[in-house]
Order: sequence, then C-alpha cells, then structure tokens
Amino acid sequence: MKIIMFWLLLIVILGLFITNVSLYRELRKFYVLLYNSQLDPIGLSYFREDAGQITSDKPIVVFYGDSRAAQWVAPQTDDYAFINRGIGNQTSAQVLLRFEEHIQPLQPDVIILQVCVNDLKTIPLFPELKGEIISACENNIEAIIQNSRDLDSVVILTTVFPTSGKVPLARKLVWSDEVYEAIDQVNVFLLKYQAEDVIVFDSSGMLSNSAGNTKSEYTRDLPHLNSNGYDALNSELLTILESLNAAK
Repeated sequence: MKIIMFWLLLIVILGLFITNVSLYRELRKFYVLLYNSQLDPIGLSYFREDAGQITSDKPIVVFYGDSRAAQWVAPQTDDYAFINRGIGNQTSAQVLLRFEEHIQPLQPDVIILQVCVNDLKTIPLFPELKGEIISACENNIEAIIQNSRDLDSVVILTTVFPTSGKVPLARKLVWSDEVYEAIDQVNVFLLKYQAEDVIVFDSSGMLSNSAGNTKSEYTRDLPHLNSNGYDALNSELLTILESLNAAK
C-alpha cells in the first residue's frame, strides 16, 4: 500500500512539475511579446534588410497581415514575384499603421490580406468591449483596402481562418466560445464586402469542417495551419491570380 501511495504521489508531483514548466514557458513567451511590442509597437524594425522599392517584370504579390500571413509560403510558380510582409501576433490596427512603411514602397499589384484573429482572441479578456473590437477590425480592414486602392493594388480579402477548436491548457483561462462567434461575425462582414478592386477569398469556408473548426488535416495548432492547409489555399489563390491576369 505504501509503495502504491509513493508512486501515486510521485506521479502527481511529476504532473505538477510538467504543468508548471509549460505554464512558465507560455508566460515567458507572452512577457517577451509584451515588451517587444513596447519597444517597437507596430513592427517597423521588421524587413529593414530588404526595405525600399522592389522592381520586377512580374506582377508583385504581397502577403500582408499577422502570423497567418507570415507563415503563408508562396505557391510554386514563376509567373509572380511573391513578397511576405506578415508579422506574428499583430492586430489589425498594427497592420494598418505599418502600411506606409512595409507596403507602399513595394508598389504591389496584388495584396493578400489576412488579419483580425489577434484582435478577436482578446474578447474573453475584455468581454464588455466585444462590439468595439469587432467594429475596429472591420474599420481597419476598410482602411487597409482604401490605402491599397490608393496604390492601384488589387486586394484579395481572405476571410479570417478558423481555429482548430482544441484549446491547450495554457490558453483555456483566456479563451471562450465568444472568439468563434466573433470570427463568424467578422467573416459575415467580409463575405458581403463589395468594393472596387477587391476579391473576397473565402479561405475560412475552404479550411473548415462541419463544426466550423479547421479540418484536422490542415491544423498545426490552435490558430495556425500546417503546410497542407496552405497548399489548399494556394490552389485557389493561383486560380484567382490567373483570372486577374486574364482580365487585363
């Protein structure tokens, strides 16, 4: 009996140790992100090594937005010059504010926009601001589109990617079903969006299963896609780009 109790106690202690280590790593990650955002609030230090106007005899296509844009590997084709200007953990306000620095010098023909999940995931922390957070997302998207139009760029407006639905322990206290509801609400706005030189790409519809979560074969973690997910998106993206070329 004593031996059984000893092993049970050891298992409990080991479990608590592993949990604490995991929580510490998660806390440190967010601590680093917090202070990095204070040092460089909108990420202007990114991309300095290749800053400036880029010239190409091919149409310039830019992935723009948060980590989901940053992780979007361009499709394999020689018909376009792909550039990535995504930055992880950014809200739609940060993406908007750095437009002049990171997009304008490129003079892109096409901008692929993926934003808002980092805004919407804050709703469980500030539930009283839910309406304001959603409205801010929509307003910031419209402002980015207007800035793009001023450059004569076509915007491929992607709906907000779904999440896996599997919330890890470290996020459970700061997550709720309101995040999913907010994503759906913003996507309704995006799907109905109509403007000159804007193509709505229902990436969420392509990636989602019947429950509204990211299909398991496309999931890397709670908010992010794996390479299969991006391959699926690229198949449709190439079709959209080809239709734009054909229309010229």
